[in-house]
Amino acid sequence: MQKKRGVVDYTKYGYLFSIPFMVAFLIFTLYPVLYTCYIGFTTKQGLISEANFLVDDPFKNFREVLFESTLFRLALKNTVAIWIVNFIPQMGLALLLTAWFTDNRLRIKCKGFFKVIFYLPNIITMASVAILFRAFFGYPMGPVNDIVTKIKGPGSEIYFLIKKTTTRNIVSFIQFWMWYGYTMVQLVSGVLGIDPSIFEAAEIDGANRLQTFFKITIPSIRTILLFTLVTSLIGGLNMFDIPMLLANGGPDNATLTTNLYIYNQAFSGSYKYNTAAAASMIMFTIIVVCSAILFYCMRDKDEAELKKLRKLERKEQRKAMAGA
Repeated sequence: MQKKRGVVDYTKYGYLFSIPFMVAFLIFTLYPVLYTCYIGFTTKQGLISEANFLVDDPFKNFREVLFESTLFRLALKNTVAIWIVNFIPQMGLALLLTAWFTDNRLRIKCKGFFKVIFYLPNIITMASVAILFRAFFGYPMGPVNDIVTKIKGPGSEIYFLIKKTTTRNIVSFIQFWMWYGYTMVQLVSGVLGIDPSIFEAAEIDGANRLQTFFKITIPSIRTILLFTLVTSLIGGLNMFDIPMLLANGGPDNATLTTNLYIYNQAFSGSYKYNTAAAASMIMFTIIVVCSAILFYCMRDKDEAELKKLRKLERKEQRKAMAGA
């Protein structure tokens, strides 16, 4: 008689391996988020102060930040402006490079080398990039001012980081320079997942490169584009490192972002934890609303119509069954 072997259940080992992650997530992510939400409704200021709940007016901190704080509104305006200025060329260049790398008719050599070169800025730390550009636009000595001096002569040095528009544009350029390669890699990976027979059929039908790119490639990578837009939105509205390390929000709060405003409220002398928590929750709400709008605008309309038709069919079937 052959002895039957028992089936080994490996499910429990999966749960065991996930315990360290769950513990770290609960302690370092979920608890701080929930505690931040709680602090936003209290009078908490500093480490030793008590967090007394605002019974009479729970939304006092939120109202003060959103409607009474001109500095927060300025920070939000700066954040949106810097994000838009760096995101539009970032997405445009990423799409151009994607079309360049994925066009089989061009037969570009050394594609891997170019991809690495374009992606390289993304792996450099924010602090290194900020120090590099601060030295690059240094006053009175720096590579850019050396070029200006050679062209215009001695005494023509420009203090770039003391001008509002110039500093804001430098921050926008750094954000664009660091992230366009990352966006390109995401889009290229999405295009490579498209069935090649679709492009072959379009080429046989006489479609040119622009028609192929805008009529086939872009619609086929809608989900990748949505992911790129949402992640860029989240990263753009959470800008902190470059504005702080390059100009510390200056000059005259020209590069003050919402995250830098929250940091200054919580840790830079005032220690208004309740105000910082309220501002954090407001930014979280703004990001959620904007992400929901992006999801709605980039939804698959044909699939949405099919879902509506299926719902109508089910209703009709239920009515027919109820009548029977």
